[in-house]
Amino acid sequence: MLEKFFKLKENNTSVKTEIMAGITTFMTMAYILAVNPNILGDAGMDKQAILLATALASFIGTALMALLANYPFALAPGMGLNAYFTYTVVLGYGYPWQAALLAVFIEGLIFIILSVTNVREAIFNAIPMTLKSAVSAGIGLFIAFIGLQNAKLVVNNDSTLVTYQNFKDNFNSVGMGALLALIGVLITGFLLIKKVKGGILFGILITWVLGIICELIGFYQPNAELGMYSVIPASFVSFDFSPLGSTFGQVFKVDFSNLKILDMVVIVFAFLFVDVFDTLGTLIGVSSKANMLDKDGKLPRIKGALLADAVATSAGAILGTSTTTTYVESAAGVTEGGRTGLTAITTGLLFLLAIVFAPLFLTIPSFATAPALIIVGFYMIASVAKIDWDNMLEAIPAFLCIVAMPLAYSISEGIAIGVISWTILHLCAGKVKGKVSILMYILTVLFILKYIFL
Repeated sequence: MLEKFFKLKENNTSVKTEIMAGITTFMTMAYILAVNPNILGDAGMDKQAILLATALASFIGTALMALLANYPFALAPGMGLNAYFTYTVVLGYGYPWQAALLAVFIEGLIFIILSVTNVREAIFNAIPMTLKSAVSAGIGLFIAFIGLQNAKLVVNNDSTLVTYQNFKDNFNSVGMGALLALIGVLITGFLLIKKVKGGILFGILITWVLGIICELIGFYQPNAELGMYSVIPASFVSFDFSPLGSTFGQVFKVDFSNLKILDMVVIVFAFLFVDVFDTLGTLIGVSSKANMLDKDGKLPRIKGALLADAVATSAGAILGTSTTTTYVESAAGVTEGGRTGLTAITTGLLFLLAIVFAPLFLTIPSFATAPALIIVGFYMIASVAKIDWDNMLEAIPAFLCIVAMPLAYSISEGIAIGVISWTILHLCAGKVKGKVSILMYILTVLFILKYIFL
């Protein structure tokens, strides 16, 4: 049955590989179950309700990705978009969180229309293959940077913006976590060198176990003020789902008397703009890594993937969470060999289980998942080999796209800079025929307008 539905042999994979890949993807994404409630909680929402909504929205979106597109991509409420939801829309503009959910819901409906009418697919296909390789490499740097930050190996610094962790400061909490993350990278790397199946997943689990041992013997000491928490599960299950009632359906209970239509349009467009290019960037990057693109650089069955993303966004808003989008951490499962929707279904079911086992999953420390993100970054940077570095006309926009993602901390910003520089340089060089499509011109203008007005 699984073979027939997911076409495992056709994709050169197996049930064992797909399930292991799905577990790995989930383990690298599980942090969203802890992070999203903290961010949206600042908007005045119930944190337990957000956790439940996050898990359910992730399950719905990921299951739809498997059923509609048969791809190993997982979805969850997006980082960055959740921060925009809370700190810009709610705390900045002063809108109630119910209105922010309404904006997300409307965005999802617009996405559904754009997906059905092939607009998003056309945008995907319009991006040149060189830029697609650059997007994949840029995401590699971006995801590795996230891993370094999650492990607190890279921290804020007033003079240089970022710097390396000083292990002497707070060694028994932050320092020990960073050290365990470094050890985790080496362990994961060794497992992969030895071609151990599930090496990334085992790297996460081994690092977590080392953290538990360090806490038991006193080498690692939790410190909530520094963001370092106990890695030993205090409890394993919870069956109290009632908090979800405080956010479910609130999107339809908005007081329109205090809403400014123009502001609402801007908010919806901002959600829409960031989400569409974050999603496209992730699909480009992860599918490039998995060699899923055809000879023309197109992704087969992309319409189903985009539709899954769109429906999940509106469903997530109804449940009570910010924009649900395709996750770049899907690359972890792809690296483990995941190639079909069975990987996604596995990840989705684990998100569903997380509703019950939330106390256990929330205990997985970020320093244990960080090595996986760093190693996945290593894998994805390999896409730079597909770029013709002797062709300056293509290489310079590709380079700008790559460096912009980690430095601007945004996949969509990297795509924007790549597209703008590609179009302008080709236009100035007089070499646009066959290199710059009409849609690339349109995207370039839209990106420039975004920087002017948003």
